[in-house]
Amino acid sequence: MTRPRIEVSELVVRYGDVTAVDSINFDIAPGELVTLLGPSGCGKTTTLRAVAGLETPSSGSIRLNGETVYGAAERRNVPAEKRGVSMVFQSYAIWPHMTVFDNVAYGLRVRKLPQAEVRANVARVLGLVQMQDYADRPASKLSGGQQQRVAVARAIAFSPNVLLFDEPLSNLDAKLRAEMRVELRELQRRLDITSLYVTHDQEEALAISDRVIVMNGGHIEQIGSPEEIYNRPRSRFVADFVGSANLIKGQVLGQSDSGGTLIFEVEGGIKLEVVASDAARDGQDTVALRSSYIHLGHVSGTHNAVPGRIHRRMFHGDFIQYVVDWPAGQLIVRRPPTELFDEGSDVTVSFAPVHAVLL
Repeated sequence: MTRPRIEVSELVVRYGDVTAVDSINFDIAPGELVTLLGPSGCGKTTTLRAVAGLETPSSGSIRLNGETVYGAAERRNVPAEKRGVSMVFQSYAIWPHMTVFDNVAYGLRVRKLPQAEVRANVARVLGLVQMQDYADRPASKLSGGQQQRVAVARAIAFSPNVLLFDEPLSNLDAKLRAEMRVELRELQRRLDITSLYVTHDQEEALAISDRVIVMNGGHIEQIGSPEEIYNRPRSRFVADFVGSANLIKGQVLGQSDSGGTLIFEVEGGIKLEVVASDAARDGQDTVALRSSYIHLGHVSGTHNAVPGRIHRRMFHGDFIQYVVDWPAGQLIVRRPPTELFDEGSDVTVSFAPVHAVLL
């Protein structure tokens, strides 16, 4: 069995009386891209910086390539420059007085590589990020997207074992951010480099990751593939933070006749068929239902079909968002722009049991 490239065990980081990271555990396999996702102050950047060697943990351990780079028990803390990791920052950290070539070559020259090797490596990585034609341009004359490409080229120039990303796309406009997501993911796969990525943007995390680690208040809420995180949230926080979800209150009455689902009663005496998440426990009374999994207009074969009325319609370009009145209150529903319903019109709200997850 292949050993994980990154191993974090019982990691704790404190600032005085404040615990920023509280006993978290995760592994990252070679070539895997894993994203730490969560709101501001959840501990994701602190965790990344601890892996990089830029923060000193209070306890726990961090292993890279099987070597302990931080271990409280061993009193071991390997300096950042000796960990074999490279980091791409939110602010790019490009030196404006240098050319593109010199920015990328800087780390190689610090390592005292021969000039011919420096030139070959810089040419290789500038080609990878499509910046070879800008080698002699001053960094101050680059756009934000070009500066980010240079930052990535500099980070991969010396072939690090681990690549760390600290919200690298947050300073870009929405269109460029979407384009750079694709480029970063393609580059990471081509290089097969183990990557730990930090973002608060759930759409970004779902789009680029092999696995997502959702953090909240210094703890890990859930680890899973993007599909697992989206479709099978294990807590109310994950359901609410990742994607657009309706949180529906009610009570479990027992197993359905089929035995594969549960009967869940909501306000108005409406009974729905739902499924339980892996973390669901007896007595829990909230179901998460993604807004994009709800149909308006009857769909044959579904078990959950309830009358409703369109309260509000909002056009978002790629989708239309409806606020729908139904017996248990209101639902947010997202449908393609081809499915138009007038405000005030009566509709049938329906959804498959597999998309209604008991938390």
